[in-house]
Amino acid sequence: MGLVEGKIAMVTGGGSGIGEATARLLAAEGAVVAVLDRDGDQAARVAAAITAVGGSASAHRVDVTDDDAVGRVIADIVSTYGRLDIAHNNAGMSGMPIAFTDLPRSDWQRMIDTNLTSVFVCMQHELRQMVLQNSGSIINTSSGAGVVAAPGLPHYTAAKHGILGLTKCAAQEFAARGIRVNAVLPGTTRTPMIEGFIGGDPGIEKMVTRGIGRGSMGSPDEIAQAVVWLASDRASFVNGESMIVDGATVCR
Repeated sequence: MGLVEGKIAMVTGGGSGIGEATARLLAAEGAVVAVLDRDGDQAARVAAAITAVGGSASAHRVDVTDDDAVGRVIADIVSTYGRLDIAHNNAGMSGMPIAFTDLPRSDWQRMIDTNLTSVFVCMQHELRQMVLQNSGSIINTSSGAGVVAAPGLPHYTAAKHGILGLTKCAAQEFAARGIRVNAVLPGTTRTPMIEGFIGGDPGIEKMVTRGIGRGSMGSPDEIAQAVVWLASDRASFVNGESMIVDGATVCR
C-alpha cells in the first residue's frame, strides 16, 4: 500500500519541475493523478509517463489565473473520479531581480496574479468540493521567500508570503470539516526555471548555491517527498504548517 493509495489528486504546474516530480510520486504511492499545466503538451507528457509505468493519470490544459477554467477542470475531475482528495497548488513563476523603485506595475500584477491569486482561485474551488466530502488535503507551494526577503524580488516575496497567509487562514476555517491545508517552502531547487536563470554559467550557479546550507541545490524529487507526506494520512495532525525544505538555508 502506498502513502496515498486510492486517493484522487491534482497537481497544478504539473508539467515540469516540482509539479512533475510530485505528480509522479503521488502516482507511485497509489494516487490517481490529474496533471494540470498551461502547457497541455507537457501535462500530456507527464501523464503518459505515469501510465507507462502502471500508474493512473490524466492531463488537463488550464491557466490557473482563469477562475472559470479552474472551476471547469476541477468539476471534470470530480465528475470522472467522484471526489478530490489531494490538491497540490504548485503553478507559479519567478522573475529577474530589479530595484524596488524600478519594478513596473505590470510586472507586479502579473506576479501577484500568477503566484498568489491563482492559489486563492484554486483553493476556493478545491475547498468547496472538499467540504462536500468532509475531507481533503491541500498543499500550496510557497518558497523560502515566504519567510525571508528575496533581494530584488519584492513582488515574488510578497506573493510567497501571501500564500502562507492563505494557507493558515483556510487551515483554521476548515479544520473542523476534516480538511488540512499546509504549505511547502522549497529552497533553491534544480528546476527548468532555475536552469534557465543560470543559463549554463558556472559563475551564476556558484552565486545561486552560495547561500544554500548544504552547498548544493535541492532536487524536485526531494521537494515532492515532503509534499506527498503532507498529503498523506501520516500527516493527519499537521494543519496550517509552513514546512521549509531547503537544506538548512533559512533556519528560522
